[in-house]
Amino acid sequence: MKKNIIYEFHHFGIPVNDGKVAGIYSEKAGMYTEDNPGAFRVQWHRFEPESTLHLLIRTVPHIAFKVSDLQEAIRDEDVILGPYEPIDGFLVAMINDAGVPIEFIETELTDDEVWLRARSGQGSLYRK
Repeated sequence: MKKNIIYEFHHFGIPVNDGKVAGIYSEKAGMYTEDNPGAFRVQWHRFEPESTLHLLIRTVPHIAFKVSDLQEAIRDEDVILGPYEPIDGFLVAMINDAGVPIEFIETELTDDEVWLRARSGQGSLYRK
């Protein structure tokens, strides 16, 4: 962690291989994302065999943090995804932190706006 960055928990993502086809589908990522119905922000990620996302993203759970400066947060890190804007107004990058994928998010959107846009497929991740 960098001392000049503010890190705030955003969500926890868990890759699963249970054969289900559930959640919001992204053809670009070759994956389905389903929100856990519980009180905490947990997402289930189901990947198609031909998904081109990094192996760590497809196989190891990740934690996501909202950060005060995305470019600074990923400086000198092993970036395995992005930066890109999967949801309009929501910048993301993922790093490899000693074998664990860590997601960083920079956005001015409220959590309610983020989840609404994600559930309704508003963003480049969901457009063909």
